[in-house]
Amino acid sequence: MLPLKRALRPLAALLLAAAIGLAPAATATASTAPTSGWNNYSCKPSAAHPRPVVLVHGTFGNAIDNWFALAPYLVHRGYCVFSLDYGQLPGVPFFHGLGPIDKSAEQLDAYVDQVLAATGASEADLVGHSQGGMMPRYYLKFLGGADKVNALVGIAPDNHGTTLSGLANLLPYFPGAEDLLSAATPGLADQIAGSAFLAKLNAGGDTVAGVRYTVIATKYDEVVTPYRSGFLDGPGVRNVTLQDLCALDLSEHVAIGLWDRVAYHEVANALDPAHATPTTCASVFE
Repeated sequence: MLPLKRALRPLAALLLAAAIGLAPAATATASTAPTSGWNNYSCKPSAAHPRPVVLVHGTFGNAIDNWFALAPYLVHRGYCVFSLDYGQLPGVPFFHGLGPIDKSAEQLDAYVDQVLAATGASEADLVGHSQGGMMPRYYLKFLGGADKVNALVGIAPDNHGTTLSGLANLLPYFPGAEDLLSAATPGLADQIAGSAFLAKLNAGGDTVAGVRYTVIATKYDEVVTPYRSGFLDGPGVRNVTLQDLCALDLSEHVAIGLWDRVAYHEVANALDPAHATPTTCASVFE
């Protein structure tokens, strides 16, 4: 078996792809970047959309850059939308989700409490990309989150971890990636299939009572491998493969979260199933 540090390197290289999409040339901090109507703590949920939506970024993401497309999409549809930073490492700006995932879940716990207090809502809905679709399950299962959350929507979540098969082939595309990270990134180690964290998370079942779960996966996912490992088993679960909705959709792990409006339409359906409409290739124009 490869030593942990060597095993993490190809995974780190692959996740670095997210950083390319998540880091514009003049990346702003979460506290100063414009947010096009989200993270507005004076927003009060409407009767049509009575729960605030908390967006949970993926590995290497942050509260702003991961959501430049989805957050305004939901705000435009009348939701109060919020996003948090979690899993920060000392001395590493912008790129988060690298700390121990159980500690990240504690950050989510505190943030949801903050959002509920500000909005006056009794429950929130969570939407997460990659690690952000998996990490909240720890909050729901072990930190009392099920009493505060109505639904969890995971976009390409690594619910059962990721294998390392084939990832080394990506290293030539990212010069210096092998030296970017070391074994001092527990958030990566926790996501490897078979990790102690995932064994604890998935023991006794994937879901908890009272929460609706939706998983939106892409068969072109190069991070969550095999892509169906992101699916959940249990009551109240809807597992969706993007290409079953639009065969022409070529989104892989990064694109499905950052700009895929077919996936976003399915997110909107999951947040408001009573008013869901069919998701097709034409959903990109809605």
